[in-house]
Amino acid sequence: MKNFFKIIALAKNYKPSLWLNVFFNIFAIVFGLFSFVLFLPFLRVLMNTDELKEIATKGQPEALKFTMDSLKENAYYLMSNFLTTHSKMELLLLLCGVILGMIFMKNISRYLALFFMAGVRNGIVKDYRNKIYSKILALPLSYFSDERKGDIISKMTNDVKEIEWSVLRSLEAVYRDPIAITITISWLIFMSPSLSLFILLLIPIVVIIALITRKLRKASANSQELIGDMISTTEETLSGLKIIKGFNGEQIKKEDFEEENERYTSQMTKMFRRIDMASPLSEFLGVSVIIATMLYGGSLVFSGKMTGEELITYLGIFYTVIAPAKSLTDAVSNAQRGIASMNRINEILDADNIIHDPKNPIEVKELTEKIEFNHLNFKYQDDYVIKDVSFSIPKGKSVALVGQSGSGKSTIANLLPRFYDLEEGEITIDGNNIKDISIKNLRNLMGVVTQDAILFNDTIANNISFGMENSSADKIMEAAKIANAHDFILQLPNGYETNIGDGGGKLSGGQKQRISIARAVLKNPDILVLDEATSALDTESEKLVQDALNNLMRNRTSLIIAHRLSTIQHADEIIVMQDGKIMERGTHEELINQKGIYTKLTDMQSFV
Repeated sequence: MKNFFKIIALAKNYKPSLWLNVFFNIFAIVFGLFSFVLFLPFLRVLMNTDELKEIATKGQPEALKFTMDSLKENAYYLMSNFLTTHSKMELLLLLCGVILGMIFMKNISRYLALFFMAGVRNGIVKDYRNKIYSKILALPLSYFSDERKGDIISKMTNDVKEIEWSVLRSLEAVYRDPIAITITISWLIFMSPSLSLFILLLIPIVVIIALITRKLRKASANSQELIGDMISTTEETLSGLKIIKGFNGEQIKKEDFEEENERYTSQMTKMFRRIDMASPLSEFLGVSVIIATMLYGGSLVFSGKMTGEELITYLGIFYTVIAPAKSLTDAVSNAQRGIASMNRINEILDADNIIHDPKNPIEVKELTEKIEFNHLNFKYQDDYVIKDVSFSIPKGKSVALVGQSGSGKSTIANLLPRFYDLEEGEITIDGNNIKDISIKNLRNLMGVVTQDAILFNDTIANNISFGMENSSADKIMEAAKIANAHDFILQLPNGYETNIGDGGGKLSGGQKQRISIARAVLKNPDILVLDEATSALDTESEKLVQDALNNLMRNRTSLIIAHRLSTIQHADEIIVMQDGKIMERGTHEELINQKGIYTKLTDMQSFV
């Protein structure tokens, strides 16, 4: 139950609303209790009116004391006096009016309790979503390479929703029902201590329900994993529709999804059957306790220790204990599902963020000398993908990394902004190890343009100015001009305010890449990282993008990852990598003259 109390602890941020909920719940419980208590004089009027009339003739009872007998005597005396000047019907109308008023106040209080609890419940869900999203943003890229995107989305949506429905819907029961049970049982003990011993029979109900629902946690965890698989399959399908249709793979994917859906449906059916068993069983056991209480109470009436109306009133009040007791056991049962979801969410929240800021970070405002890569060694899992790599990039110069796929080029580009952290070796900026610089400071020095243009479902202006506050329209426009994007932007329906759709789907590949370059231009970074920024483009788009890149790189320190060698001929130094090692280095002309690996690579490509 540790995770359950973790969720409950989140309510501390909403203490005022929580206390108001408890306050109004107590009022609702008290009003509800006394509406039942008033049935005692109501029944007395109906069953024993003649005896009630005679009470006034016996004189006023002793001063009111907090005992059941004293309360009854004083209440009956007041009613008897009322009957001396009014009819029985008028007394019944008065009692019914008071009972109706009590019920009205109970429901007003109940609504106010729910009113304040709604803010608590939804606030906790909001906090949870914020915590998960913040953690997702903070986790290193290495975490997501081992996780399925669909499963992460499922944890943030379905699992959080499960917590809302299973745990937070039960949150009020945790605060309300123990109070209701305590107040009601206290009154029952006050009415009849001997009969109240039967309340102890409710304890086995809780035990039995707990035993029935022990397996719920595992069943719910399995169901959440299965829905995560389905979301992953759906996400992969949407991303790969072209391939699925192009290779006539619709039936294969359809069968895969239907199989996952069948497993999920079967798991949910089993889980709901267990859940649904708890409620009727608890009701049956509760009624069994009522029957036992009626039998024992009847024996007390026959022996003269209670009156018939007292027993009926007692049973009516006692029955009100069943509802909160049943609600509490249902809450425990439902919470098992939510706790299983909580465990899945904790896989994200408790994940170790292996990339940390230094305790006393060095502030680097700009690059003044050079970037150095000293004896880099790096592996994702078991095998090293970077092996003793060393080179430097002087300020204002450009260095290009070339080589076959898997040679380690992009890995180096990812190590510089600390998307991954080095295990051996170091990268320095002006002699400062990048691990001694805060991550925000480090990345503020850099602009990144990747092979796949990462754009958001927003306007062009907001995509260009992403991450840069208070960017004026003139600066955005100037950046777009440098990136050769201004002309095509003006031709769009709403110019810079045009929404480009999910992932920039309304733009061509070349247009998306130029928007990415404009974003880097606007940031005006000291260090530029270009990770195969033109490899996915056609020849015409490549020329426009390459011109934009040349404008961007002018007098700027650049690390270029290149697939098309035509784009890096003018780099100050070209480094040829193979199997994680540096094999050749030099200018374009020097490498061509060496007639080595670089020459073979250039012979395989045609220059524009």
